[in-house]
Amino acid sequence: MGGNYQKDLYKQLMEVMARVDSLESEQKQDKKEIRSLTSEVTSLRKENTALREEVSSLKQENAVLTEKCAKLENENTLLRNDNERMKRILNNDSSNSSIPPSKNEDTKPANTYNGRKTTSRKPGAQKGHKGACLSKAEVEEKIRKGVYEHRIEEVGPKCRPYITRYRLDLDVRTVATEVRIHADDAGKYQVPPGLKGDVTYGRGIKAVAAFLYSEGVVANDRICTFLNSLSGGSLDISEGSIYHFCKDFSGRCAEACSIIEDTLLNSPEVCTDATTVSTNGKQTYIRNFSTERCVLYCSGGKKDLETLAGFPVLSRYTGILTHDHETALYHFGTGHGECNVHLGRYLCKNTEETSNRWSHDMEMFLKGLDHVRNELKRHGAASFHAQQLERFSLRYDELVAQGYEANRATRGRLAKKEEKALLNRLVKYKGNHLLFLSDFRVHYSNNMSEKDLRICKNRDKMAGGFRNASGREMYCRIMSFIETVKRRGLNIYQSIMALMEGEPVIL
Repeated sequence: MGGNYQKDLYKQLMEVMARVDSLESEQKQDKKEIRSLTSEVTSLRKENTALREEVSSLKQENAVLTEKCAKLENENTLLRNDNERMKRILNNDSSNSSIPPSKNEDTKPANTYNGRKTTSRKPGAQKGHKGACLSKAEVEEKIRKGVYEHRIEEVGPKCRPYITRYRLDLDVRTVATEVRIHADDAGKYQVPPGLKGDVTYGRGIKAVAAFLYSEGVVANDRICTFLNSLSGGSLDISEGSIYHFCKDFSGRCAEACSIIEDTLLNSPEVCTDATTVSTNGKQTYIRNFSTERCVLYCSGGKKDLETLAGFPVLSRYTGILTHDHETALYHFGTGHGECNVHLGRYLCKNTEETSNRWSHDMEMFLKGLDHVRNELKRHGAASFHAQQLERFSLRYDELVAQGYEANRATRGRLAKKEEKALLNRLVKYKGNHLLFLSDFRVHYSNNMSEKDLRICKNRDKMAGGFRNASGREMYCRIMSFIETVKRRGLNIYQSIMALMEGEPVIL
């Protein structure tokens, strides 16, 4: 069993101590590394805290930017839609909307020469043109009948031969007629209604004033200036007198308006439209009812159903009303024709905005039907044949179907929406738009009524409107008489004179 146990123990002890030293050295190294890592962790924690704060700040900033972006997107959408709307408005003119031709951008300003090319011909009537002047024979015939007062003016010595020339003129003189009213058997003086005052004005002056007020569209102050100048300053009429002349004439027109009303009620079709006029600074309306024989003007504060029901013509009318797609009017009459000229403007506008072909084809289709209808009317036809009407109806439906198909690809929110609304209208009111085909008494449009309203608009622009409702109604009664007289080819001035004398003019 030999061996030195102590030496072995010592050796083991030294090995253990060496290992302990090595472990202590490693422990010191680990402590240094731990301290370094601890420092690094502390630094990372601080950095992490800073990053967390930065992330939180960025999240808040991102939330603010997201909200701002959403607002800008909404604003951008609104601006895009408004831009589209403004472009649509700027592209409006008399061909695709109700804007009058005078507002078109290509309208030449006043005193601008037209685009006609100059020629070598002299101004005025050309050689071979039949003149429209009165002939010498016509003048002598009117002298013989007493139409013209015959006066003679000598030029040169009377004893020599002469040739004749006629000069037509008006001789305006102020005439003061003394009316002597004698007492009756009872010793009383029966003064006629028109002579209550010591000095009154005759029917000639009143007729001129009424003519200028209505047909001439002249303001009361300018009528005064004209009449006073015409008389050489001897009349000295006031604006108040002019107003009373027109008011009295308006009262005399009331019976004529009643006759016009009855004529309209017996008409198979009546065209109607309305225009705005100013009354005491507020927007009011004048509505007219027109046929080939007469025109009736009515005034109202609004265009609502209650106001329409207050017009005697509408409340009692049983025929066909042709109008500009005023849905409130569908409560009156027994039939309705839509104005296809207005429809044509909407179709034209749609073609310009969407570039879709169907609306142009529909516009041309309706215009072509109107042209063919007018040709048939000249030959005495009253409507198209049933087979023709069926063919026209199918073509109408075909174009509408093309429209719905094209609308799916239409760009622009407003353009797409309005095209869809136009197509829906064409479907819903198909019978009203095509009524002029099955009944030739129905007009293709209500342009007749629109033309009759132009003088009202001129009056509104010239005088700045009316002071009150009674003045507006007075104007409507007078214009109903004047426009009906014109429709029937009667002399306006002579008709006014006759009405003032109590003679029936419109029968």
